[in-house]
Amino acid sequence: MTNSIEEIEHAEVILVTGSNTTENHPIVALRIKKAVREGGARLIVIDPREIELAKRAHIWLRPSPGTDVIWLNGLMNIIIDEGLWDRDYVESRTEGFDELKEAVKKYTPEYVEKLTGIPQDALREAARVYAAAGKAAIFYAMGITQHVTGTDNVKSIANLAMLCGNVGVEGAGVNPLRGQNNVQGACDMGALPNVLTGYQPVADPTIQRTFEEAWGASLPAGPGLTVVEMIQGAREGKVKAMYIMGENPMVTDPDLTHVEKALKTLELLVVQDIFLTETAGLAHVVLPSASAAEKDGTFTNTERRVQRVRKAIEPLPGCKTDSGIITELAAKMGYTMNYRDGAEIMEEIASLTPLYGGISYERLEGAGLQWPCPGKDHPGMRYLHKDRFTRGRGLFQPVEYQAPAELPDEEYPFILSTGRILFHFHASSMSRRSAGLKELSPETVAEINPADARRLEIGDGARVSVRSRRGKIELKAGVTERSPVGVVFIHFHYSEVAVNTLMHLTLDPVGKIPEFKVCAVRVEKV
Repeated sequence: MTNSIEEIEHAEVILVTGSNTTENHPIVALRIKKAVREGGARLIVIDPREIELAKRAHIWLRPSPGTDVIWLNGLMNIIIDEGLWDRDYVESRTEGFDELKEAVKKYTPEYVEKLTGIPQDALREAARVYAAAGKAAIFYAMGITQHVTGTDNVKSIANLAMLCGNVGVEGAGVNPLRGQNNVQGACDMGALPNVLTGYQPVADPTIQRTFEEAWGASLPAGPGLTVVEMIQGAREGKVKAMYIMGENPMVTDPDLTHVEKALKTLELLVVQDIFLTETAGLAHVVLPSASAAEKDGTFTNTERRVQRVRKAIEPLPGCKTDSGIITELAAKMGYTMNYRDGAEIMEEIASLTPLYGGISYERLEGAGLQWPCPGKDHPGMRYLHKDRFTRGRGLFQPVEYQAPAELPDEEYPFILSTGRILFHFHASSMSRRSAGLKELSPETVAEINPADARRLEIGDGARVSVRSRRGKIELKAGVTERSPVGVVFIHFHYSEVAVNTLMHLTLDPVGKIPEFKVCAVRVEKV
């Protein structure tokens, strides 16, 4: 997030898109509701599905899945055409406006309505409300990023925010909501194929030398593979061994038949986890690790806040902390890591990572610190880009609409989209071991619009099959207005009804993210 959670109450307009916030990020959702209820903020929700926030929205736009670039360009078309953009901000802090203006020219309200289904007047109202705000905050999640055009979608959101002067402003900003509790911290620490800690490029010779000197080892000179690319590499025999920590791709990755074949092709599969997951069941070696309650460390949350995690109980017999397992393995492979404790690891992080340069365990007492925190006296930064962008001026990057990789046809006439539910967490390796949560949500359903259900003669609770070009699953139907006509929605947490079996492998060419939100399927009564 460019801004902070507490700043939500300062927003005059809140635009939520691609985020079922009340179910996936309930604390943020509570802040949004409070800002609307007590602060008078106007709420715009743009989502094909009738999420809970849509019922509270002043404006709810319902585009066809996979058309985000169209309506985003459409909003900018109206804002520019009606002279509503922030001229001073654009002239003093950005570049590339003329190119953006030219690119969005064809995305008229009429054109947008034709391709997305959003009524022209509703689009105009949303554009005017957003542009009129002194502070407008955009919140998005995987409904925006999990497309083959996910990178383009995010660029378009950034374009819209800069156009109206909403980056580098308290109570505004571009705010992606991270999917898991420490995914931000994992990325910060270099758990990406192209960067070291603090997003320092692997391919930069100067940065490479700095880390090699600190670690006394040589490092690869180029980027590695992303998650889905690693699975493909295993299937092709190019990746021989895989070490998976705290992840369950046999539930969460696309085309699970392909994933299973790839993992079974490996010469060595090591899984490190707190439970014997579906993926761990395929492993040659399973390393039982300690849970968050059994170790010290830090989590970094969605607003870039680094917080201490303190051990509450001792690890169960036979389990070790993740860092303990890694350092022992490294020693057996001839490389010694002599860390006394987590505080010493944090000292090394700070010494090599400018964003974390002023962070230490001592300074994390209390509420923690938000990066960037470059020095020991720096208070951390509540919101980014206050006076200037990292590159100097913000760059408008106009994008053209590209259709999803797999659209409905006569044989597979429905769009399948997947997502999460409040009661379960990601692969549900933890949450479905809770009796209470299992009772609240014991199974998933295929949400289908009443008009589609009548046409297919499917009643609420009837068993249906959902089939794609890659596989088939059977489950109950949930007849509901939440899903638009022609769209089926299924939660992905349930391994016995593994909806990701149906998903295709086409990736965003830049971010390498799978398209979990648009997949062509056929629905039939069993």
